[in-house]
Amino acid sequence: MSERYGIKAYWGHRPEPAEECARRAEAFFRLLSGSHPDFTQWYEKGHSAREALQLGFEPTRETFRRCFGREKYQILDDGFAFGAWTGHLEQGRGGSVMLRCGSKAEFAPNYLWLSLPREALGHERLVTVPVVAAAMRAMAVAWEPEWAVATVDGLWKELSGGSQLGCFVGWMTYLSRARGEVPVLPAPVRVEPVGDKGTLVTLTPERLTPNNPEHVALAWRTQRALEERGLLRLMVPPASRLKA
Repeated sequence: MSERYGIKAYWGHRPEPAEECARRAEAFFRLLSGSHPDFTQWYEKGHSAREALQLGFEPTRETFRRCFGREKYQILDDGFAFGAWTGHLEQGRGGSVMLRCGSKAEFAPNYLWLSLPREALGHERLVTVPVVAAAMRAMAVAWEPEWAVATVDGLWKELSGGSQLGCFVGWMTYLSRARGEVPVLPAPVRVEPVGDKGTLVTLTPERLTPNNPEHVALAWRTQRALEERGLLRLMVPPASRLKA
């Protein structure tokens, strides 16, 4: 079994110049590199793997400042978009990043997506608690999102209720301090602070799967507990989407 896992972080209206986005991007890739050796080498996205492998780059502030200054990575006059890949062609290795930052839009949040490789149960390299938790913390510290979730495709579909703008729980869920205080949750759920940025909620110490009824039931119980505290309100209120 090798479902697709990934991490998605979102933050709303935050117009930031290229210099600030470059600073955050450098911090994120530096922190992410400490979570696993596969996250130490990066390539810009290309039209093919062959093309991308010619686009290696060092994830420094100067690199991102230069990229965000190119029309290719600018979203008209509203922020920047960037894609990167670890360059691993082997099955079960590496990952990729998709990023949108600096946008002032209120109905299409900024985001960072980290795709993880397909790894069979019992043969995990990246889809593990230490690696995923470190990646979540890297996102929280560098980008200060409002909400982030690390989950698997099947569980995303079930818990999201079809919402494209959050919020719901995953294997791991990050909530900013602005969302409110996360209550103590029953074991085995773990609740821990991420500095002064927010809170990381981890449902299980092992890999959470959508085919495990106990895992799914735990996710629903946790989601309801957080909903009751008003912590899972939508990223963009319905009235704002209608106006847009």
